[in-house]
Amino acid sequence: MDALPTEWTSLAAIVFLLGLKHGFDADHLATIDGLTRVNARAGRPFARYCGALFSLGHGAVVMAIALLVSTVADRWETPPWLQSSGVWISILFLTALGVLNLRAAVTAPADTVVAPVGLKGRLLGRLSQASSPGLVAFVGALFALSFDTISQAALFSLTAQQFGGLGPALALGLLFTAGMLVTDGLNGLWIQRLIARSDELARVASRVMSLAVGGVSLLIAGFALAKLLLPRVDAWSDGKELLFGAGVVLVVLASYVAGRWLAGRTPVPERGATGKVALDSRSARAQ
Repeated sequence: MDALPTEWTSLAAIVFLLGLKHGFDADHLATIDGLTRVNARAGRPFARYCGALFSLGHGAVVMAIALLVSTVADRWETPPWLQSSGVWISILFLTALGVLNLRAAVTAPADTVVAPVGLKGRLLGRLSQASSPGLVAFVGALFALSFDTISQAALFSLTAQQFGGLGPALALGLLFTAGMLVTDGLNGLWIQRLIARSDELARVASRVMSLAVGGVSLLIAGFALAKLLLPRVDAWSDGKELLFGAGVVLVVLASYVAGRWLAGRTPVPERGATGKVALDSRSARAQ
């Protein structure tokens, strides 16, 4: 991960965007999808809030990391190998997630809703069936115990030391959590809505989102690899972190809008009075 800006307003904006982008992580989306489906089918009223609960648990660990880093910042230096190894780990994971989600979108049967594909969720065991708000938040906390989350939280906490230490670090942790809460919270609500319907909107929108998540994952991985291998790309991207973060968020949000629009233009088969199947001239629209 690149160095963060040293001006407070820019730093705060980038950390919030990092939270938004982090919430679009395919592992987050896949796990929230699974937790929402399990609890919605069981009729539990908190099912639609699984994304928000997941983010709150995740954010609690981010805040703890910010607190820990702030207390040891004057006695600890980031090892030189940490940043380079972290970038390579991120590239490998993003590539794998991108390929898996693109494959899911292309190979899923036409009459089914495409579920996001993740890697970390496969390690949850019985926790993938978490059936209480506390357990859902605990799953989110477990997901924060990963290299990418810890490294991001540690970096912005260290950067905050120039503004006074603990207070600014916790403020950035809250901003990161708020960004993630927006993304994951809305995702949980959206998944719950898709579960409640099996029409063309659900099928088309889920495919577009899977294609977007997979494509963005591969683009980010490719751009990170280009920065490592090509000094000109690295120099050109310096100082554009806010622009790139906003771009990723806008692409995924645009894919959601595009999915709804495409689904609305897809004709729905309808049986007429003669018993034959005819194409309804009305578009399938969200209720």
